[in-house]
Formats: sequence, structure tokens, C-alpha cells
Amino acid sequence: MRISGCVFDVDGLIHRINEMEAKTMAPDFWNNKNEAREILSKINADKNIVNSFNEISLLLQDAEVMIDLAATETDPVQQSSIMKETADILSRADKMTNEIEIKALFNEPMDINNAFLTLHAGAGGTEACDWVDMLFRMYMRYCENRLFKTRILEYQPGEEAGIKSVAFYVEGPFAYGYLKCERGVHRLVRISPFDANKRRHTSFAALDVVAEISEDIEIDIKENDLKIDTYRSSGAGGQHVNKTDSAVRITHIPTGIVVACQAERSQHKNKAIAMNLLRAQLYEFYRDQKKKEMERFYSKKGEIAWGNQIRSYVLQPYTMVKDHRTGEETSNATAVLDGALEQFVAAYLKKAAKEKALTNK
Repeated sequence: MRISGCVFDVDGLIHRINEMEAKTMAPDFWNNKNEAREILSKINADKNIVNSFNEISLLLQDAEVMIDLAATETDPVQQSSIMKETADILSRADKMTNEIEIKALFNEPMDINNAFLTLHAGAGGTEACDWVDMLFRMYMRYCENRLFKTRILEYQPGEEAGIKSVAFYVEGPFAYGYLKCERGVHRLVRISPFDANKRRHTSFAALDVVAEISEDIEIDIKENDLKIDTYRSSGAGGQHVNKTDSAVRITHIPTGIVVACQAERSQHKNKAIAMNLLRAQLYEFYRDQKKKEMERFYSKKGEIAWGNQIRSYVLQPYTMVKDHRTGEETSNATAVLDGALEQFVAAYLKKAAKEKALTNK
């Protein structure tokens, strides 16, 4: 099958899956855990693509049957109805084809995993907190559109309005692969709803994204390196979090990484979730440190202020959303803030894949 100029060899994918699955049967398969996890991740990713191809094939078969049926139908009304249904089937097939194109760009072992996301307000005070609220809604809509499950882990409201910070868990196939593209500082320009003089304001917020890691991945966390605090949950009542004394905040002293969870009424459960998030954060931290690319996760994101943004959202005096990494832009800011992020995700993944290909030459 040809997609956007690329030919996908389904038989080749199936052959590669069979070869990798044969490796998993070897007695020494788990001797190298990192390599074993990478092979299993590739198997799952390839199977996901093959399953999508099979679904597209079935849709095309259905469309062919509908076209034949329309050709023999003498009633113009019925024929029109059949052709409309055929167009809907082909539209679904086209959408799935675009999905395969994106999935083929995932090249990291963790891409298929679930993800932890954390939004922080930056420069801009109340404006920035309101901007975090808007971004939070945007990502929740995006996850909803992709049929990802979400769960709020920690929620800190702004002093006057909006959200100071919010951490949430996203569950679904390739959740990390899609959402890693959004990591960085986001800039908003608009007429402030909090300014009586209706002046234009610029606000900043940052998004951190890390992949959930399996329990068998060994992360060295010493008890003496942890500062564990408990506190009363805060937020918009039952809409977001419970209000008990069970919230847990964990600080990893050597790296300064701070995680928190207030989703559960049980302090024990909140601690377990926070530790899982900390393991994911540390895995990303040490992996980047080993590659000497710390800027990709922390330094590159930089201060949550002017000059470090990955994307700008301009609502006045004109409307435009522009990604500064890829040059991708749209004037339909309303749709983007309602979760339509597909074009930005696709542009980032394509650019990253092209850069990786050039590096490997």
C-alpha cells in the first residue's frame, strides 16, 4: 500500500513480527532486559500497524460491495443514500490511512506507552493560570478525540482564577508517541479578560511529558534521597480531586524533581502513583543525561517565558497558531484550542524522522 509517497510492505511487517516473536522464545531472551523490552515494544507497534491495515482492507471491501449495490439500484433516492454511506466508509478508511502514516514515524521504544503530563503556569500571573486552564482543556479534548483515557493526579488552582499546575495520566496506544510532540513552552497572545482596559497580554505555560515505564525497569531510587510530604488536597472539589489529608508530594533531592498525587483518598495509593510518576521522570532524566542531551527534556524547554516557546497561539489582533519548530501554522485557533492538534503532531514527527534519517547517514 502506498501512503503519501511511501510504500508500506504489510507482508514484510508480518515477516518481521514473526522473526521478533521467534527471538522471544529463546531461553536467553531476558538476559538483556533493555534489548528484550525494545523487541517487545517493536512487536506491539508493528502489530498495531498490521491490524490497522486489516481494518482498512475490510473497509475497502465494504465500499466495493456498496458501489456494486449502487450500480444495480434503480431508485435514485436509494442510490444516493448508498453512495453517501460509501463516501462515509471511504472517509473512515482515509482517516485510518493517515493514522498509519503517523504510526510509522514512531521510532522510540517508549512511543507505544501511556504517558504522564504536567502543565505549569509561567510568566503572566493570573493570565498564565488561565492559560494553563485553556491548555488543560485542549489536551483533555485531544485525548477524548483519540479515545485515550485520562486521570487527574494532582491539581493546584490559581490564586484568583485558572490553574497553577495540573498533572494527569493518559492511557492509550501510542499515548506517549503522540503527546511527546507537545513538550515545551506554549505562548498565548490575547486581549486579557482580566484587564479592565482591554489591553493585549502575553502569557506562558509549560508542558512536561514522560512515558510510563514498566515495573521491571530498574531505577535506582534511594530512600534517603526522597523528601516525602503529605498535605490536604486542593482544587475544584469533586470535579477534579478529593479534599482529604491524603495528598502526597515527593521530592527527589539529587535531581530536584518534584512529583505529587492527590487523586486517591488513600495516602498509600497516592504515594504509589507518585512513585510511579517519579520513576518515569527519573528514567527520562537519566536517559537524557546518558545521551548528553539534557536540553531535550529540561534545558531546551528553558524558562517558562519569552523566547523559549515551541508554539504561539495568537487570538488578537488576528488569529493564528504557529509551531516554531516546524513552521506549521493555522488560522483556526478555535479548533486547535478545542483539541485539533493532528497537523502539529504530524509535522513534528515528520521533521524528527527526517532529522534522524540525516543523522544516521
